[in-house]
Amino acid sequence: MSDAKQKSAQTVWMIYGAYGYSGELIAREAVRRGQRPVLAGRDAAKTRQLASKLGLQAVSFELDNVQQAAGHIKGMDLVINCAGPFSVTARPMMNACIAAKAHYLDITGEIDVFELSQSLGELAAKAGVVLCSGCGFDVIPTDCVAVALKEAIPDATHLSLGFSGSTRLSPGTAKTTVEGMAMGGKIRRDGKLETVPMAHHSRLIDYGRGPQTSVAIPWGDVSSAFHSTGIANITVYVPGNRAMIAGARLAHYLRPVLALTPVQKLLKAGVGKFIKGPNQQERDAMPTLVWGEASNGRGRNKTARIKTANGYSVTSTGSLAVIEFLLTHQPAGGAYTPASLVGHELVTQLPGSGPMNIS
Repeated sequence: MSDAKQKSAQTVWMIYGAYGYSGELIAREAVRRGQRPVLAGRDAAKTRQLASKLGLQAVSFELDNVQQAAGHIKGMDLVINCAGPFSVTARPMMNACIAAKAHYLDITGEIDVFELSQSLGELAAKAGVVLCSGCGFDVIPTDCVAVALKEAIPDATHLSLGFSGSTRLSPGTAKTTVEGMAMGGKIRRDGKLETVPMAHHSRLIDYGRGPQTSVAIPWGDVSSAFHSTGIANITVYVPGNRAMIAGARLAHYLRPVLALTPVQKLLKAGVGKFIKGPNQQERDAMPTLVWGEASNGRGRNKTARIKTANGYSVTSTGSLAVIEFLLTHQPAGGAYTPASLVGHELVTQLPGSGPMNIS
């Protein structure tokens, strides 16, 4: 056995929110690879039930008290937080990991969480702890595309990213979407985050199967790609039909209502009852096309395209790739994005990914 594999086998790590849709995918894939993560979450019964099925250790704890949470985490090499919405869980878990000197990962796509991670970077560095948010489909493929384009055009000033792929949402993603509807659109302009109307801009984008009308969305890359590349102007797009665009623009005007606590609770309760994530067969049938474009404002531009597995499959294999990197390497503490931690080749190494083509 190689030194790297021996080190990985001796490590102890935790999946928090393991019984959620993505957490369970990661747990099952980890076991398939011979890993033995500790499963954790707020619901003791659900955590024990999954741990029993997988033959793993279970622990349950809340995040209300950071020091108590740090006590449960102490001794872990790293924790991957899969308990969304991350607007609730990220800050206490990051602080608990820093206190316990355990690396922190999550699978968020929430802009505010990426900004939080960066704000805690100096504190994490002093503790020798890595903070790396977005270790799933949000935002591994687009983050890797962003860094590859930055290498292609080092003086790039504008970056556009996008992806095309249809899949049912998981409950956690749907709840995050409910929160996002009340927050409006987001872009990065001149280095600063800016709130804009939902679907404020549209353009034709060829993700690899011909031009599609696409609209701007408040995706995590308007934060993460900035910290990965330093490019000052960033917008993220997805394909949208007329009904989707009209609905997004209507949601902008309903933001004050959507932000009300009773409305948020009602919508999230509906998510819990009626929304389930895609099964294996559906995931296998729905790959994703990822696109990016960078320019330097002087007529030079580059376009990147790559095909990946379904977003939830990327979340499973991508998060484990980052975990395995951390378990076999010793990067300096601080705040990272997936591509700045592992390298932009990460996405091409994942199952279901093709080569990244830049032209």
